[in-house]
Amino acid sequence: MAKKYEFNEIESRWRKTWADANADGATADETREKFYLLEMFPYPSGRIHMGHVRNYTIGDVLARFWRMNGKNVLHPIGWDAFGMPAENAAIQSKSHPYKWTKSNIAEMREQIKALGISYDWEREVTTCEPDYYRWTQWLFTKFLEKGLAYSKKTFVNWCECCGTVLANEQVQQGLCWRCDNAVTQREQNGWFLKITDYAEQLLADLEKLKGEWPDRVIAMQENWIGKSRGARVSFKVDGMDETIEVFTTRPDTIYGATFMALAPEHPLTKKLSAGTSQEKAVDDFVIKMGKEETSKRTADDTEKLGIFTGRYAINPMSGEKIPVWIANFILIEYGTGAIMSVPAHDERDFAFAEKYSLPIRRVILKEGEDENAPLKKAYTGDGTMINSAEFNGANNRDEIPAINERLKETGVGEETISYRLRDWGISIQRYWGAPIPVVHCEACGTLPVPEAELPVILPTDIDLLDGGKSPLPRLDSFVNTKCPECGGEAKRETDTMDTFICSSWYFYRYISPKCEELPADKGDLKYWLPVDKYIGGIEHAVLHLLYARFFNKFCRDIGLHSEDEPFKNLLTQGMVIKDGAKMSKSKGNVVDPDEILKKYGADATRVFILFAAPPEKDLDWDDSGVEGAYRFVSRVFRLYDKWVDELRTIPEEKGALTDSGRELRRMRHHTIKRFTVDIKDRAHFNTAIAGGMELLNFLADCKPQDNAEKLELKGTLIDFLKLLHPIMPHLTQEMYHRFGFESYLTDETWPKYMEELTKADTVTIVVQVKGKLRAKMEVPKDISEDELKELALEQEKVKADIGGKEIRKIIVVPGRLLNIVV
Repeated sequence: MAKKYEFNEIESRWRKTWADANADGATADETREKFYLLEMFPYPSGRIHMGHVRNYTIGDVLARFWRMNGKNVLHPIGWDAFGMPAENAAIQSKSHPYKWTKSNIAEMREQIKALGISYDWEREVTTCEPDYYRWTQWLFTKFLEKGLAYSKKTFVNWCECCGTVLANEQVQQGLCWRCDNAVTQREQNGWFLKITDYAEQLLADLEKLKGEWPDRVIAMQENWIGKSRGARVSFKVDGMDETIEVFTTRPDTIYGATFMALAPEHPLTKKLSAGTSQEKAVDDFVIKMGKEETSKRTADDTEKLGIFTGRYAINPMSGEKIPVWIANFILIEYGTGAIMSVPAHDERDFAFAEKYSLPIRRVILKEGEDENAPLKKAYTGDGTMINSAEFNGANNRDEIPAINERLKETGVGEETISYRLRDWGISIQRYWGAPIPVVHCEACGTLPVPEAELPVILPTDIDLLDGGKSPLPRLDSFVNTKCPECGGEAKRETDTMDTFICSSWYFYRYISPKCEELPADKGDLKYWLPVDKYIGGIEHAVLHLLYARFFNKFCRDIGLHSEDEPFKNLLTQGMVIKDGAKMSKSKGNVVDPDEILKKYGADATRVFILFAAPPEKDLDWDDSGVEGAYRFVSRVFRLYDKWVDELRTIPEEKGALTDSGRELRRMRHHTIKRFTVDIKDRAHFNTAIAGGMELLNFLADCKPQDNAEKLELKGTLIDFLKLLHPIMPHLTQEMYHRFGFESYLTDETWPKYMEELTKADTVTIVVQVKGKLRAKMEVPKDISEDELKELALEQEKVKADIGGKEIRKIIVVPGRLLNIVV
């Protein structure tokens, strides 16, 4: 009776052995080529889920593979512990965020270790600990020092459910990225980082990532940065010492501007209506719009709504007075929050003008069209300019440079470039985040906390207020402090930093987790940066990934390192799906990793996760698939249990191989090639495992005839352990040890293949009659075409199908197919 695979004993024993030896620790070594491999670190807001299992398993395969290929691999792990995900989970569990987070980290750490992931646990970082957020605060003071951090009162994205401000990137289709509730506009003070100063660099350097990052992620960042060429134009407000600045990509249509439209949140909105008969109507409209989702306001099928301000602006080119309106479809975060409205040549403006009976004036005439014909819809194409003073009769595109030059000459505008990207709002009105290291002094203003006084400690011995509101503003011991400049009474900032600040630089801290002088040692940064392989979800394309690129460029500019980009290669893995939907507690389709590990073991779980789908595709969970993975691992165990004791001590006397021995050697080299290509070049672990299954089937039937063939079998079995090791590390280490090897398999050399030995001595030829399969023949690969035809015509089914019919021709595709046409 075959011995049972006791995975619990084997896996736990080897994990302890590796941990005791710190087998996966890494140190900088200038004599070796480095490979920094990183998976996005988790929020410790609960237990790990199958998405985590997939992410970390994919990374572990690559970490072990590259170590076996001679690279000095850094593979760390840590915890994105601050922020709303952890805080909200703590509130729901009626626990304190610090206690809840630390408890989750302890539990998640053990869950991850149970998977056998080869992390360097000596480099573990936790963003909510003072030794980490000291450097988060230090980086903020550097932004402040360089004029790239500032505070202002502005309209912000507000999530009532989470009780905090959201950055533009955190609003997805009008909903909060975290809780999926509606986001509204609210005016208040907040802290911002000038990511816009890096807009051109962030856009231009995407070229360096093409071929290394998924095209979809690059396109998403390009669209979010949103570079546009056009003109900045100033419209003077009639009767007031104010101007309304707009950005337009169509200065050729300026003579067709018949009204202006401002966002409800525009700083001039209430100022324009003040003292007019429209003041109350405008105030009411602004309040109403502030309660609506921005995505709904701008949707194509949303009714275009507006209100007249009671004021007029002067068209700087025509001198015409045009009314200034407030419109629901104008957003403060796009352009300048104001537009010159040209209804004849813009679909939204056309709908708005028709609704409110505003003038519509053609200034570009489509070829062959009568300028006096009624305009039934906006014309957005090119043509001949009309109603445009001296530019009449010219092609509109040809005259754009001249119009821009006229704007510049008259001092009312100029050609410019605009970006959709807006400065990053980084302050949140929540407790669980890194305190913003500034103080407010009535005499000296707002000042950074001196470096020697960092970190500003977040108190962890206080309770949250009802609804998760921050207790910091009411905590005198936190708020009251001394001004670092005059020594007088001062107040600490009580907003905390957005969690994405913490994750924008964590990959530095892994490099030097104990460094006391800087976020990371410059020499270590020089050796390890950039991250060679970064793995995570595509949902972070314009959140974490954009912010991390921005931080990296800033840290380069202040001299921490010299790298333009933080992540050389990006792999975005798909989701784990069950019952047609992403695994979610709310949907009741979650599979508990602990249950799977308990029933099948880590190696079988890893095999299933890797075999079910390529990394970039969604993975459909299938219980039978896990069973199949377990059977595969068990078969591997039984194969080695059968042979290892016999082959471990056979004499190393090589001899000539028989045909079966040569086929064994071919399968060995063929499988090595397949694993190497599938993991290194394609990261398609599923096809590598499929190749392993083919070799396993072959080896199960292997009956070596002599010592030479047994030696070949031994070599094949040892190489097979190395190939399988990144995928199922525990069992392979066990059998490697039983072969008599004491070393850690991850430190062994990846097997090499010889191309000429991967080719078969024979080939399978498909025989068809009139395109229909009639036979398959195993023939020597160097068989002549005449011999092949003769052999095909002797096949019984072929002869029966031909009967007495005339053979018109025989088509041969060398090495693959023979088709007889009758």
